[in-house]
Parts: sequence; C-alpha cells; structure tokens
Amino acid sequence: MAPRRRRCWCLLLLTLLSQGLPQGQGQADSGTEEYLKREHSLMKPYQGVGASGSGTHWDLLGNTMVTSHFIRLTPDLQSKQGAIWNRVACLMQDWEVQVHFKVHGQGKKNLNGDGFAIWYTKNRMQAGTVFGSIDPFSGLGIFVDTYPNEEKQQETKKRRYSSTNQRIFPYISAMVNNGSLSYDHSRDGRPTAIGGCTALVRNLDHDTFVVTRYLKRRLTVMINIEGKNEWKDCIDLPGVRLPLGYYFGVSSATGDLTDNHDIVSVKVYQLTVERTPEEEEEEVVLVPSVDNLRLQDDDLDYEPMSGVTLFFVVFFSLVGLMVLAVVAIIAFQKWQEQSRKRFY
Repeated sequence: MAPRRRRCWCLLLLTLLSQGLPQGQGQADSGTEEYLKREHSLMKPYQGVGASGSGTHWDLLGNTMVTSHFIRLTPDLQSKQGAIWNRVACLMQDWEVQVHFKVHGQGKKNLNGDGFAIWYTKNRMQAGTVFGSIDPFSGLGIFVDTYPNEEKQQETKKRRYSSTNQRIFPYISAMVNNGSLSYDHSRDGRPTAIGGCTALVRNLDHDTFVVTRYLKRRLTVMINIEGKNEWKDCIDLPGVRLPLGYYFGVSSATGDLTDNHDIVSVKVYQLTVERTPEEEEEEVVLVPSVDNLRLQDDDLDYEPMSGVTLFFVVFFSLVGLMVLAVVAIIAFQKWQEQSRKRFY
C-alpha cells in the first residue's frame, strides 16, 4: 500500500502545481479564485533583477538599489527618484496586486516625503514628476502620499478648509487618467482623485501592505498596516475601465524632504470569476475611464452638463428674468396710478 499512497500523493502534488495554487489576500468575492502570476511578481531573492538577459521580468530605474531583504526605490536623501517596472504586459481581464512595503526615515510628523506610487499604465520606465514617474500618464495610479503639500500652502495663504474636506496624512488616493489630465502635486492630486483614505504607514515595526484589486470593472483598494493581519477598505469604486496590455510598476521620489521607500515584494494574482453572457459580451476597453465620474475635490465636485441640460438651464433662466421684468413693470404702473390719485 505504501508505494500506491506515494504515487497518489505525487499525482496530487503534480496536479496542484500544474494548475497553480489559489493565493491572495483572502477577501475575494464569492466564487472568485486567485492564482499567483510569477511573470508579473517580484519576491526574494531578487536575483538578476534589472539585468538584461537574466531571465527576470523586472527593470530598475533611477536611484533604485537592490538588497537581499528589500528593493529601495529612494534612500533617505534629497532629490532622489527610483522605480521598478514589470517587463511583461498584463493580458488578464481581472487581477490583484499586493505590495509589501516599508516607508521609514529620520523625519518626524510631516517633515518627510514624498511617498510612492503603484502603477498600471500604458508606458513604462519613464521618470517624471508624479512620485518619480511621467505626467501625464495613461492608466491607473495608486498614490501613497506622505507629505501634505496643499495643507502647507493653505497655511501660508491663511485660507480655511472645512473639517470634512481635510485630509490626514499619510494619505492614499487613486487616479484614472486617459493621458489628458495632469496630477496636481501642489494639491496632493485632490482635483483628479477618484477616492482615498488615511493610512499612517511611516516608521512602523510590523509589515505593511496595500492591495489593488480590479474585478469586473470594479476597483478596490485595501490596506493592512496595523500588524493585525486584517484588511481594511480604502477605495471601492465600480465602473472603472482599464485596457489590457498595460504594465505594472512602483515608483517613488523625494524632494527637500525625504524617506526610505522600500519594496519587499510585489505579488500579482490572476482572478477567475464566473461571468454572465452579457458580461462576456462587453466591449473591449481602449481608453482608461470611470463611469459617471464624480471627483473628490470640493472645487470640482460636479458632473459636466450635457448640451440639452445646458439649454434648459439657460432657457429657464431667461424665462425667469422675463417674468421678473413683467412683474416689475406692472408694479411700477400701479405705483404711478396711485401717485396720480393722490394729486386729484
């Protein structure tokens, strides 16, 4: 019996390895399975990362440094930029990216910066002003912002924001861009943010994680930063449309204020879920977009009016003005009649 049992166990093990073991952060919708995609993932040991012809699928950019325990995008020094980019285009319809990171440095409170970004974008390996990557970009950016630029500017200008509009930093936000928008770094990306949450991630002794999940055109961002192995919701937005064939990456930058921005691992999972016939027949996405987009900023918290809506607004405004004019004329005539009666 012993040889048969060994043979059965070997067959079972080979079957599991060939199919891929379901993995991930464990918060999937019912009926969703997750499979680690090694061609999109980056884990220890980081052998050959960045070297051409090494068989790895990741490139390094800028001041990025590889160690045995982490990949440091930027050191705790001024004016540094760094990034890691996956060489393999993502052709998965549904996916999840889990980033294990550490942000730490000598700066205290808000005297640190600037943060890092997780990308799913059309272009890769291009340095720029948005946490070390290009602006504008086409795709999705998740920003872990550790310095409140806008808050400092408002203190200088002595302007006040309502308590409901204030952000507590570090802050995570998301942006979907079709290449026509710029990230407003002076306002911490507020005008183009599609959602966000506070995430106190600096100088922690335990592991910190952020997960970005794209499933059935729904974008979900969750964080695990309290050392309790618990995932908390940060962003949950339906109607997000992202094309196939974009690239995963992580970038960072420092300015006058600094931090160490370390990436321990990037794990990408393919999500498999049942779809209805209608969902299967959905049109191919060519340009990144968000359905019924409503921006977070109070100055831009509106939905653009259609031509018909604008026509009716103008029409009823003119009608209102005409009614007021008629009422004013009638009132003036009555006043004149009363004034004549006083003299007779």
